Amino acid sequence: MKRVVVAMVTGVCVMFGSFSAVAEDRPMGFFVTSVGMGNGGNLGGLEGADAHCQKLAAAAGAGSREWRAYLSTEAADKRGESARQRIGNGPWYNARGILIAANLTDLHLYNKTITLETALDENGNRIKGRYDKPNEHDVLTGTQDDGTAYFPDEMDHTCNNWTSSSEGSAQVGHHDRHGGGNTSWSSAHPSRGCSQEDLAKTGGAGKLYCFAAD
Repeated sequence: MKRVVVAMVTGVCVMFGSFSAVAEDRPMGFFVTSVGMGNGGNLGGLEGADAHCQKLAAAAGAGSREWRAYLSTEAADKRGESARQRIGNGPWYNARGILIAANLTDLHLYNKTITLETALDENGNRIKGRYDKPNEHDVLTGTQDDGTAYFPDEMDHTCNNWTSSSEGSAQVGHHDRHGGGNTSWSSAHPSRGCSQEDLAKTGGAGKLYCFAAD
């Protein structure tokens, strides 16, 4: 009997060891912020948005990684900083170890993985979508569908490079892939304005996508 018990215990230890190895191989590298910063499109620029991602990640036990907000900025010559250039090369997993994208091409050109069920917050919780109350599926990006900053029009799509809650508008993506003719996770439509109230009117709460860039 003792030999059988030992064998069973050893098998359990090996099994738990394999689970641990899988968890270590798939550390969280992507999440939607559980809360916005509360000041509409004024995020304190890219630096403030990155700090928000880092703070939430640290609270969830992932503060050892370098976190960046998925945001683009615009410049007078239309060569602003692109969101896709800020977030590293992947792969990125959500808080439950589900692969979001293997690399930048997978993330932008082929991605069908970001959905209501996988675009989770830093604690692995679901973000409210189009059919929830309130609807919070608008996620700030300021980017085009391919993750670049350039827009052919002359409108402000980044709330004055994420420093204003009164000027311009914010291009947003739909994390749940629902709503209107464009269901892109990264570039669905512009917000009504940059105040917290305007973001809410078009279905958002000022939340961000955060990616581990290391």
